[in-house]
Order: sequence, then structure tokens, then C-alpha cells
Amino acid sequence: MKSVNNLLIILSLFCLVSCKKFLEEEPAAIISDNQFYNTQEDAVNAVNAVYFLLNAGGLQTPYNTLFNTGMNMAGDDEDPGPGATNPDVRSLSVLAHSSTNLRVYEIWQQHYAAIKKANVALEKIPEIEFDEQLKNRLLGEAKFLRALYYFNLVRLYGGVPLIIENQEFIDANDYAVAKSTAAEVYTQIETDLKEAADVLPPSYSSPDVGRATAGAAKALLAKVYLTKASLPLNIQLHYEDAVRTAEEALSPQDGGSGEYGYDLIENYAEVFLPAHKNGVEHIFSAQFKSNSLNQGNSEMLRAILGGIPGLRGTYAHMVRFYREGEDNYFSIFKLFSPQDKRKYVTFVTHFNSPTNNQQYGLPINNPAVPQDSTPFFNKLWDPNSLAVTSESAANVAIIRYADLLLIHAEAENELNGPTPKAYRSLNRVRNRAGLPDLTAGLTKDQFRDSVYFDRRLELTFEYQRWFDLIRQKDASGSGVLVRNLHKVGKTNAADKHYLYPIPQSEIDNNHLLEQNPEWN
Repeated sequence: MKSVNNLLIILSLFCLVSCKKFLEEEPAAIISDNQFYNTQEDAVNAVNAVYFLLNAGGLQTPYNTLFNTGMNMAGDDEDPGPGATNPDVRSLSVLAHSSTNLRVYEIWQQHYAAIKKANVALEKIPEIEFDEQLKNRLLGEAKFLRALYYFNLVRLYGGVPLIIENQEFIDANDYAVAKSTAAEVYTQIETDLKEAADVLPPSYSSPDVGRATAGAAKALLAKVYLTKASLPLNIQLHYEDAVRTAEEALSPQDGGSGEYGYDLIENYAEVFLPAHKNGVEHIFSAQFKSNSLNQGNSEMLRAILGGIPGLRGTYAHMVRFYREGEDNYFSIFKLFSPQDKRKYVTFVTHFNSPTNNQQYGLPINNPAVPQDSTPFFNKLWDPNSLAVTSESAANVAIIRYADLLLIHAEAENELNGPTPKAYRSLNRVRNRAGLPDLTAGLTKDQFRDSVYFDRRLELTFEYQRWFDLIRQKDASGSGVLVRNLHKVGKTNAADKHYLYPIPQSEIDNNHLLEQNPEWN
């Protein structure tokens, strides 16, 4: 996207003005909001700035490492590797973190920074005179992104301050905003996504490929409905909304009415390779470029074993090992069956050095599994980066078509039981992975467990697992988070971990903000 180039120019202008002001005794005028937002280009830049915090390089942002170090490492599939030495990351990974944890704060702060940018765009763009169709599209993009950011916040923190207008923050009292309930936040998310779907186009041509579309708004809305029907809200009437909305985005060959051209990419490996980004499966992704103004994905080097000639690896992200039967080194890797095509796309067990062409791995002394070896996450591998840069050009899928099919299968099962529609959507994902159709005649509970299992395998290392753990339920309707984490040895897990703590620094600055239960 053009966002980073434009943003850097804007930041440079602000820097020049600020430096000049600092050096002069009589400060010159600075650019105000009203002076800046005057043209069509300004409007486009305003929305580009909202996208920017999805993928900004040079720091950890939600879809560039932060959701791993600050979220998924707390789950049952991932752990910090030897290269992850940050104490906040390591404490969160064993659920020993507190409200002062830096990653807990960064997730909160960066989402609200992006929401503020969206609110600025939504306030200023209507005042600018330019093409109405483009104006409506840009407003739709800002609403889509604001909805996404709030969706992440409400899932992690529960009720949060709902700010939907641009705040000038004239004095300290402006910072004092009480929590809205989770239901109120979800109502705003639904409103934003519905309004976005009405004005966004079905697709884009270059150079705008990768921006939010009407199909993306509907797919995300289906996920919102499924989440509301799940724990903790458990508003089960939303299963019907989830089925209906998913079918508005699903393509006709999958029983839907969507006209967006979505489909599964036949070769699972191509879903993640930069050469095939923004394909028919990619409904909405955080966009990355390598070797381009720090716009690369920094996850790749964190999953590579260190010390390999010609490769830059830190091995900061690793699988979670735990005991299963006689196997002391069980992990998510071993949950994949041998015939599952996803297994050796999601993981590798060795790396080839581009310098000496030797293979490097990390053998495990595991009597239960002879010749056992450490699996490494591989989905963000960029074969064109290698030793040239630590940045990958691999996009991060925020929602892709396989996810939508699984949303549809799960919601249909909860609404009507394991119907042919539910089987069809789940089997589409399984068949692409080289697996046979799911066993016919399952009960509703058995089918639910099957969907959960395939979600775990299909979406491994895609910033989805924690969000699933905190909403999924067993046959009795109870949550699965604590049980699943205890199973893998994370025995600190407790009911309070269904929500993150509100960052203590935010509470210190906002006397109306209350801490989440059991985090005081």
C-alpha cells in the first residue's frame, strides 16, 4: 500500500515544523487538523494511517509479532523460544502476568491509537469536497477497520471505553472515559460493519488490492455473530445471524450467495507464500513488503533456528511441548495426521543453509519417538528474503475463506445440528488438506469437537488460537480455556484469564476506568 510512503512524508513535515518551532524564539504557525484535511489525497492518507497500525514495521504491532508475544504465547500451541528473553513475554506465556505487563499495555494502546485515527478520518473526510463514491468508500474502510480494532479489544478485555468521535484531549479530564459494556461495544461493531458492507466495493484493482471490501465486512460480521453466540456472551440467537451472514459471503459453489469470487487455493502451501498473496482465499490480510521502508513482517526470523550460516534466525517463537502418555515432547505438530497436507506447510523440522547447503535442525532425545526432532513454525517463510533481510513479505491473513467455511460449519451445527450444509463446509477444508470426509452421523457435540479440532490445525500460527480458546465450549456449555491450558502444563491458568487485565497505567490516568474481575 502507499500508506507508509505518504505517512513518512507527513511525519517529516511535522518534524520540520516542530524543529523550527523549537529553534525559534517566536514560534511559527503549525499545521492544524483543519488546515491539513483539505484534499482528496489528504482523505486517502487519513484512511491509510488507520491501516498503518495493522502492519507497521520497526516495532511490534498487532499483526506484526505483537499478537504472538502478547497473546498466542499464552495459549496451548506456542511458547517463547530461547531468543525471547523479554520478561513480560515470558511471564505472560505461563499466565503469571499482571496489569503492568508491557505487552498487555501495548495491545491496548496500539488499538486505541488506530481507533483515534479512524475517528479522525470519519470526522474530517465528510468535510472535504471530492468524488462522492470514493468518499463513501473511504468512510466504509475507516468503519471496517474501527470495527476490527474494537472486535479485538472487546474479545480480550471485555467492556472497554467506546470512543467513536475524534477527541481533542484539551485537558486531563478528557481522558476520563468509563467502560461501555461488551454488548454496547458489539452493537457499535455490528453497525460499523453493516454500514461498511453497504458502501465498499467487491474488489479492487492495483494499487488498491488488499484494502477492505464488502465481502470482508460480511465475513468479519459473520465472525462477530459467531463470537457473540459463543462464550462469554452466549447469545445463541446469533448463530442464525452467523449462518445467514456467512452465506452472504460464501460463493455459490459452497451454498452461498456471495459474488466476491472467494474460493480455497488448491495448494495449501500457496496460501502463505508471498508470490500468491491477495488471492481468491484471502478475504482480508495485513499487507507486508520486504526491503521496503520497514514494511516487512518480522515474524519469520523469530521462528528460524539461530546459528545457521546464511540465515538470520533468533528462535524466539517455538511450539509448546508437553507430556502426552509416554511422550514428553508432544506438541501441536503431532496432532496433524501423516496424510494431512497442512503439516509440513505449517512446520519444518530442519533448515537448509544457503551458504553451505547443509541441513540444520534440533534433535530431541525422546525415547517415546525415535529420531524425534523439533518442529519450527513455517507459515510466514519468505524464500526470497532469506539472508538479505530479517523481514518477510508474507501477509498475515486476518480472515480467509477457510476460516469463513469453518465459521459457517460451526454456526450451522449449533443452530440446526450437523446438517449436510455443516458437513459440506467442514469437508471442503478437510478435503483440501488431503483428508477424507468427516465421519457421517455424528452428534451435534461430536461435530462441534471436530470443527474445533480442524480450526486448530487449519489456523495454527495465524493469531486465532487464543481468540478461539476464550470463546469455545464443551458439551455441557462450559468454557475450555483452563482445561486446555492445564493439559499442556500451564497450571497457572484460571478463570480470570478469560479476560486480560486493564493496563494499570490506563487506570492510573483514567479515574473512571475499573479493573477487570480478579485482577486487582
